[in-house]
Amino acid sequence: MWFVRFLTSSIGKKLIMATTGLLLFLFLCTHLAGNATIFMGSDVFQGYADELHSHPLIVLVVSAILLLIFLAHIVVGLYLFYQNREESHSRYAVYDRVVKNSFASQTMPYTGALILIFLLVHITSFTFAPEDILISVTVRDRLSDFFYALFYIVSFIILAIHLSHGFWSMLQTFGLNHPRYNTLIARLTIAFPLFFLLIFGGIAFYFMTGLGASY
Repeated sequence: MWFVRFLTSSIGKKLIMATTGLLLFLFLCTHLAGNATIFMGSDVFQGYADELHSHPLIVLVVSAILLLIFLAHIVVGLYLFYQNREESHSRYAVYDRVVKNSFASQTMPYTGALILIFLLVHITSFTFAPEDILISVTVRDRLSDFFYALFYIVSFIILAIHLSHGFWSMLQTFGLNHPRYNTLIARLTIAFPLFFLLIFGGIAFYFMTGLGASY
């Protein structure tokens, strides 16, 4: 089938990578919006968590879809990375000129692996926390530990590095690389990762420094 041949082609794989990256980016945005309620107090955050988990079927379906997206993103990403290392020149001149030899692009599989480790720790720590303890209490207790919170901050620094290349690469694959917009895109490539780092890292900083003592 032409569709299968397209997806297994080089361009098709790049499209899979960009599409899964976009979906993960959108999930990260919604996750950030929910977690940001922590700054509004434990009651607000607990209300958000309770509402989310009052729909277990939806949570299960979304989680399964996210798992498939993650797997596709990881497998295709590794394939493209090692394929590009074997090629002397990129097929896309704009891509080659803008990001070739950048630290973020060269370390994508490594930052991705570290993000995966973080996700496993995150899921184990919070998703499988004791059911008789409120999630707001679990968050406070976990992130009040200095080294645990530091691990979170470092992980989101790594995520910011990963996104700084991934965001540009995604937009380029979708054809948004016109000279008129490249300056704006370059700024967004910095702004979005820093915004995620500020909010997610800020939550860990909020508790590790004792600022969230009254949470």
